[in-house]
Amino acid sequence: MEFQRVIANRRDGKGNTQEELTFLAKGAAKGTIPDYQLAAWLMAAYLKPLNEDETAWLTKAMAESGETLDLTGLPKPWIDKHSTGGVGDKTSIVLLPLLASCGLTIIKMSGRGLGITGGTVDKLESVPGFRMDLSPEELKTQAAAIGLAITGQTPNLAPADKALYALRDVTATVDSMPLIVSSILSKKIAGGAERVMLDVKCGSGGFMTDLAKAETLAKSMIETGKRLNLPVNVAITDMSQPLGRAVGNLLEVKEAVWVLKGGKNRFADLCVELAAHTLVAADRAKDMPTAEMIVETALREGRALHKAKEWFAAQGATVDVFATLDHLKVAPVQESVKSNQGKGFIERVDARTVGEVVLALGGGREKKTDVIDPTVGVECLKQIGDSVEEGEEVFIVHAATKAAAEAAKEKLLTGIAVSTSKVEAPPLIIENY
Repeated sequence: MEFQRVIANRRDGKGNTQEELTFLAKGAAKGTIPDYQLAAWLMAAYLKPLNEDETAWLTKAMAESGETLDLTGLPKPWIDKHSTGGVGDKTSIVLLPLLASCGLTIIKMSGRGLGITGGTVDKLESVPGFRMDLSPEELKTQAAAIGLAITGQTPNLAPADKALYALRDVTATVDSMPLIVSSILSKKIAGGAERVMLDVKCGSGGFMTDLAKAETLAKSMIETGKRLNLPVNVAITDMSQPLGRAVGNLLEVKEAVWVLKGGKNRFADLCVELAAHTLVAADRAKDMPTAEMIVETALREGRALHKAKEWFAAQGATVDVFATLDHLKVAPVQESVKSNQGKGFIERVDARTVGEVVLALGGGREKKTDVIDPTVGVECLKQIGDSVEEGEEVFIVHAATKAAAEAAKEKLLTGIAVSTSKVEAPPLIIENY
């Protein structure tokens, strides 16, 4: 098959056959199709989007472009949780051990952060010794032993996705909806998942900045999953403000540990809700009140914390973050940011502004080769709806230098707004599918 014809068919709006898309995935995985031709097809696919059949065909072909993980013998159900990413989104660090402590088997491939959205790989790798390079065999062995395992994307699972994603990043085609769907679901299928719980972040701090785009992604994920016999449940969740208190890799690990130990805040509430929805979807609870009771009991009785300890030890963590956080590095400079507006109620804590500040501090990467400083970040002491006094502390900046901290303080104040009227907090979960 001549790939030039595959490109031309896409370009001219004729679409691509299942055979053509399988050829594309195999060629991307093996390196037999040059990058410049793959890049040309990606741009054509961006301008002439894949239909539902084509999206399913490409997803299947990408999933089968390398090894697939056979989870036979592990306790069911086999669940994979995925988030589209956002500012302060450390949900996986809590949700994975929480779900495993409720009897689900969780195997997950995660990615690194890019831009203002943090990545689970970066957060967990900020813990000394924590391995994010488990082989497929190690993933299955660990999941059999403790019920959960996580890794970064391996060269052997869905290699076509790895090749295409790298090119999407440099060809301005990342936000093509069919390509997003194929990228996410191909990895889930290759990883052996029986069901996917998808958390679509909606707001200024996520890729889906408005509800219409978030709904389109949710429905496309569900439809593609149906065509591939993979049930997909979706929650569209708020990302207009940072999720929880901490933004920045080690700061977020610390907050996740705090929640596993019983801490309560908006972030903890979201973890409970997502876990409960997953239990209902997996037929482990008859309804949401029952599921919430199961999840809250697992947290209260320390079973989720115990599972998290097993998980970190199994993946090589050399510091027991659950006993003490004293051995984790901290940024050299901490600076307080105080409100310069009058008394009232927090109307806005813009997630994008906070994310951009953390990126500028060195806590994220603008390109994949950037090195992250895991110690820097921002603590958000106020959330939408909270009361505030003029001069009251609203942020704490963790920075490498005094100059970086001062620049961060100045920008953070542009991302917060105070109203004299009472403000209602936005809902945690906007929609459920």
